Amino acid sequence: MKQEMRIEMKPRQKRFVFIVVAVIALALVVGLVLNALDKNVSLYFTPTQVFNNEAPQGRSFRIGGLVEIGSIKRENDGLTVHFVITDKHKSIPVVYKGILPDLFKEDKGVVAQGKIEADGVMHAEEVLAKHDENYMPPEAADALKKGEAARTSSMEQAPASPATAPVSR
Repeated sequence: MKQEMRIEMKPRQKRFVFIVVAVIALALVVGLVLNALDKNVSLYFTPTQVFNNEAPQGRSFRIGGLVEIGSIKRENDGLTVHFVITDKHKSIPVVYKGILPDLFKEDKGVVAQGKIEADGVMHAEEVLAKHDENYMPPEAADALKKGEAARTSSMEQAPASPATAPVSR
């Protein structure tokens, strides 16, 4: 005759096991959500930040600013476009293969998503043009203001040459 050995858990032990299982399940769910978000989040950077190596290396991210005047060059295949994004302080060259938005023009706002390759050129997977004459993402507007302020402060700090020095009488 076999005797079965059963261990009865007290209500306090059952509650403890339930809490431990619930915490493990919650940690698993949070881990999966954070992993999914990490792969899908595309951070926004300015050309100055990219130039200063603040952008992630080997990962896709977004860069925003203005299309530099005179920088749009199209290849013969009709799809590949080379252009430069600037925040009026630093500039980053971009290559995009695809159909550009109708509002894509020089000296207009643009956001490109892609990766910086070893050659220092951003290879964009997607290009977005601003959709309204007055709209600009707050980050891009701030970056343009900072770039303009940095440019004017560097111009003010440069020593005046004799040809441009003010004449005192």
